[in-house]
Amino acid sequence: MAQQTQQAESPAAAPPNHSQPNGKPMNAKNDLPRELALELPTHEGTPTETWGSDAIAAMLKALDIPYITLNPGASYKGFHDSLVNYLGNANPKMMVCLHEESAVAIAHGFAKASGKMMAVALHSNVGLLHASMAIFNAWCARVPILMLGATGPMDADQRRPWIEWIHTCADQGALVRDYVKWDNQPSSVPAAYEALLRASQIAQTAPQGPVYINLDVGLQEQKLGALPPLPDVKRYAPPAPAAPSADALREAAALLSNAKRPLILAGRTSLSIEDWNRRVAFAEKLNAYVLTDPRVGASFPTDHRLHPAAPVPMRPSAAAIQLIKEADVILSLDWVDLGGLFKQATGQATVSAMVINASCDVYSHRATTMEYQILPPADVALLCEPDVAVAMLLDLVKARPEAAPAPKEAPIKRPETKEIAIYDIAQAFNKATEGLEVCLARHPIGWNSRYRHFRHPLDYLGGDGGGGLGAGPGTTAGAALALKGTSRIVAAVLGDGDFLMGVTAIWTAVRYDMPCLMIISNNRGYYNDEVHQSNVAKTRARPVENKWIGQRIIGPDVDLAAMGRAQGAIGIGPIIDVKDLQPAIEQGLKHVREGKVCVIDVHVAPGYE
Repeated sequence: MAQQTQQAESPAAAPPNHSQPNGKPMNAKNDLPRELALELPTHEGTPTETWGSDAIAAMLKALDIPYITLNPGASYKGFHDSLVNYLGNANPKMMVCLHEESAVAIAHGFAKASGKMMAVALHSNVGLLHASMAIFNAWCARVPILMLGATGPMDADQRRPWIEWIHTCADQGALVRDYVKWDNQPSSVPAAYEALLRASQIAQTAPQGPVYINLDVGLQEQKLGALPPLPDVKRYAPPAPAAPSADALREAAALLSNAKRPLILAGRTSLSIEDWNRRVAFAEKLNAYVLTDPRVGASFPTDHRLHPAAPVPMRPSAAAIQLIKEADVILSLDWVDLGGLFKQATGQATVSAMVINASCDVYSHRATTMEYQILPPADVALLCEPDVAVAMLLDLVKARPEAAPAPKEAPIKRPETKEIAIYDIAQAFNKATEGLEVCLARHPIGWNSRYRHFRHPLDYLGGDGGGGLGAGPGTTAGAALALKGTSRIVAAVLGDGDFLMGVTAIWTAVRYDMPCLMIISNNRGYYNDEVHQSNVAKTRARPVENKWIGQRIIGPDVDLAAMGRAQGAIGIGPIIDVKDLQPAIEQGLKHVREGKVCVIDVHVAPGYE
């Protein structure tokens, strides 16, 4: 996620500090929003001593961290006490989660919708292992999260028998080191100050990503005299975005200005409405066609005359492939898997066009995880964030004549099925949301990219990054937290497998007033794997009819609406008749506008559209 220069909308502000300077909360419970009034501590007397964890909590407050999601654990009991009894459970405000994956996913969704970083507390090695999939998602999606773990005591003589031995690691950060930007285990308060400052700086410097700081129990429970003075955090802020060289910019501008069929691949871009408008002006000045990617958030208006082909999913359309093949200059704005796209279009990981690559993603790669994808060619490399490149190129490029005719795509048709199709969900959702400002947090694999147009950077937030399951409910809730108080309604269309693996995030969304709508495209199975098994069976001349075995979630069907209700949400469904679909979505939107969380279970036919 690129750094912001101007927010598209003003996400919910950080919670106000309701504590006196000594950490004693003021009696203002009746004046607080519900999510802040919840779990507001009561203090008797004034604390006379401070502890190591108090210093760590004070630094989080100085860094202006608004929220911290967590699943409680004994390894950070000292830190937990400091958040409550030293800070008064504000700045950051604690939000209890039922699973560590949900805790990280909520922070992920918050960052995607606000561009801001929040914190997560993870208990020992066990909590970190639970959270590891969600951390990998955040790493692949390039979103900043400040994760605080705990271990120990590192002094073996101080450990309680059994439990503190199995929950202590010699190098706990190694569990996730290959998919975080940085990790550290400070052993003193001054070292913890520096670690937090460095972590905040690294996480929020492009390419952004999650960071992990592990707190020894001994450090947390160290008795201090006076609190060591806090550094001036403004002196350790993330640096301003880097700019490419003047020579590289001139070369890129010349290529684009003289191109006959330029093509812009708009990938990971910022939430700034100023940047959005600049990208549109840039494409219009060049009369360059644009392709976008549904794996990331909205980056260009999908119904613009220069966006002739559907957003490029894992399987590019014929029209998108034609645009790539015919282009003589391609500008990639931090496209995810650029080499892979070229291989899908041409059969090899290169193209005949001259390639300009505006990205600083090369700074993030590790040797273990392969999310760096195929190595793409680049005739001009602009080592900067994509919107920095666009801003600098806009005045350098020359206006070009109107673009040559673009390939046309066939009209969208409803699949031939008697069951509800994802097509029907999209049509009903579009009609129900006419005139409303909606943030579509995500959609399932089977969603056709042409089902809904995006005209604003907050219209769509993209996928989870890591390509697994379980993030959807959490990232949707996190987006709702970020956009609470704005005019936007947060909604998501989730697959049933994704929902089932992350369903406990709903409880946190309800508990802390994160209003959102989750429509579950429930095909009662893992259809993506049925496709794989079908292909294997065909290759081996075996019965395709057996593809469903070991894949279906049936006998019994899972009552997804009831799972939502069990955690305090409104549950609607299952919807099995298409005539009931739009009224159900309209009812769900009404509940969300009233500040509720709503889950709609829609039984759909398996298939990709």
